[in-house]
Amino acid sequence: MEWRGRRQSRNVEDRRGSGGGSPFGRGGIRLPSRGIRVGRGGGGSILFLIIAGIVLWFLGINPLVLLGGGGGSMVAPGDGSGQVTTTQRNDEMKQFVSTVLAETEDVWNGIMQSQGKNYPEPTLVLFSGAVRSACGSASSATGPFYCPGDEKVYIDLDFYDELAQRFGASGDFAQAYVLAHEVGHHVQNIIGVLPEFNRMRQQMSEVEANQMSVRVELQADCFAGIWAHFTAQKGLLEAGDLEEALNAARQIGDDTLQKRTQGYVVPDSFNHGTSAQRMTWFKKGYDSGRLSSCDTFNSPV
Repeated sequence: MEWRGRRQSRNVEDRRGSGGGSPFGRGGIRLPSRGIRVGRGGGGSILFLIIAGIVLWFLGINPLVLLGGGGGSMVAPGDGSGQVTTTQRNDEMKQFVSTVLAETEDVWNGIMQSQGKNYPEPTLVLFSGAVRSACGSASSATGPFYCPGDEKVYIDLDFYDELAQRFGASGDFAQAYVLAHEVGHHVQNIIGVLPEFNRMRQQMSEVEANQMSVRVELQADCFAGIWAHFTAQKGLLEAGDLEEALNAARQIGDDTLQKRTQGYVVPDSFNHGTSAQRMTWFKKGYDSGRLSSCDTFNSPV
């Protein structure tokens, strides 16, 4: 990705050195924890319809027509030539993620403005080891995550070590994809998808909540693809960048992670989507650049 020399976002809060879940790459959304109650049937269907309706309204489609039957040593961005100190590497990574964040700001401000909406820009929090957010405390093991309670994206940049070295997803655009996915959750928050999911998930069984979580995560992948679409239009993508993002999506699919860590898969426990699903929805957003292509709530996933 041709990122050097471009604008860096000011919406970056560096908490590294200030002191202070789930498996790799499972950060995603971190919601206020109130527990998930086991529902007595129907909770998943109701939530599905409500979230689907929110998405349809945002995309400019009247849901009543449909309901009425017709009416994750760090691989720093760059060429990798020469030796750099840890401090230099960390500084470069901060510059990189600040630039990627700025690019997401430009894209989503433009999209929202085209629909007559405002885009409250999220803050990116850099931390090391552990961090406290409006959604509670988290360790680096959680992976990158978005907290709707404070509208901030949290990441320990050492996560990119694991992304490249342990899971074979190297490259600066793989790193950018991870960040764009979390920003995708912010977009979901401001259009109403996450608040409704957080409210209604407490009426659902764990399996139902996981199934809906998959659709939420796949939409964030699709939104990341939309960002990549417009980034490509700017001429910022280099040869192999798209493949880096798709490989990252493949490596952090639920099925691939479970096969790697435990040797078998448990589909009912999937909450981010399979490798194939994550790649497919990222590519849908990338190919179209349209929000209407990211309706995971009214489409087969």
